Amino acid sequence: MSSPARVVIVGASIGGLTAAETLRQEGFDGEIVLVGDEPHLPYTRPPLSKQILLGDWTPAHATILTAGQLDDLHIEIRTGCSAVGLDTEARVLQTSAGSMPYDELIIATGTMPRSHPLIPSASLRTMDDAIRVRDRMEAARRVAVVGSGILGSEVASAARARDAEALLIGRSGILSFGGAGTLLDAQLRSLHVANGVELALRTRILAARSTESGTTELVFEDGNAQTFDLVVTMIGSIPCTDWLASSSLDVTDGIGCDPHGSAADGVWAVGDVAAWFDPVRGRRVRIEHQSNAIEQAIGVATRIVHGTDSPQPVPLFWSEIHGARIQAYGRFAPERPLEDISDGDGTGPVYASRDAAGEVRGVIGWNTPPRAFRDARAAVVTAAPDLITHPTTTPSPAVVPPPALVPNP
Repeated sequence: MSSPARVVIVGASIGGLTAAETLRQEGFDGEIVLVGDEPHLPYTRPPLSKQILLGDWTPAHATILTAGQLDDLHIEIRTGCSAVGLDTEARVLQTSAGSMPYDELIIATGTMPRSHPLIPSASLRTMDDAIRVRDRMEAARRVAVVGSGILGSEVASAARARDAEALLIGRSGILSFGGAGTLLDAQLRSLHVANGVELALRTRILAARSTESGTTELVFEDGNAQTFDLVVTMIGSIPCTDWLASSSLDVTDGIGCDPHGSAADGVWAVGDVAAWFDPVRGRRVRIEHQSNAIEQAIGVATRIVHGTDSPQPVPLFWSEIHGARIQAYGRFAPERPLEDISDGDGTGPVYASRDAAGEVRGVIGWNTPPRAFRDARAAVVTAAPDLITHPTTTPSPAVVPPPALVPNP
């Protein structure tokens, strides 16, 4: 396999930067160009809805590598530069700063927040977004969070940590947690209620009005109207693929890839924007978690340098909500209730998700010590169903009650 002379990486967050670092670590000595549309050096995004929003971190804490460290790795970074088009046959990336030829292209452009049709409110994607929301939350007495996913829960948690009243609004009636879907709905409800978050999970917003005092009035379908100092919308995300509309790539839901991240000859995709084929599920899947972006980036960079395939990444994600650390590893079937597999030592529950054959496919730790969660992860079967030996009997999954919860002081 001939070595490429120039690798261009679009997207300067954790996925793109990890790919660049891994290329160097694996011995690639060609040119690496890292293109990012933000003015900042690469930073990690999970702290935006956690430490940055809480005021525990400054933006500098989230920066991954300094300009000097990038220079030491001979990685050229072009900030404030947006991708606007791609010619896969000519191997040319079009950017806001002009055309950029490549031998291999890695796309790590991530996602953008889905906008609410009625609410011109704050959201969280970039560092600048997080700083604006943080500054407004510092003075807010009442905060509304629209969106019942994991980020909505994190923002509501941050509001309560700042002693603001928090209303968490959704339409589905259920709380979700990343790749575990709605399996933790009961536990998350109990956690929010114990920490003073008001839940309105079957609520439709009919109108949003700005007041002269700078607050926002939300009008609900039952006729009730409430005023908030800050409204944050976290209603999902959209893959950043608009700039690829005229390319030959499949961008039906993210960038369609094979099981190793190849989207076309010389084109790869990693992270939130990438829909890799998952042999366990038998379809392409996008996974919006940082650990997945890191593992995919390592795999792609290794394949570019050595031509060898890395193991298929197994989803790993986590959150901290009202002080509770929740970790999930593996794949989860929404139709199969979780099973409590804790050993009863009182250190925090561990839940398992089994497939129809009784194999453990995913585990969740709730304030579980690191060693106990590592042990639980070891029980997860990661191979595709046709590559494993099924047991002759299938354990009956049990519906799991919420863990005992104590409000934060």
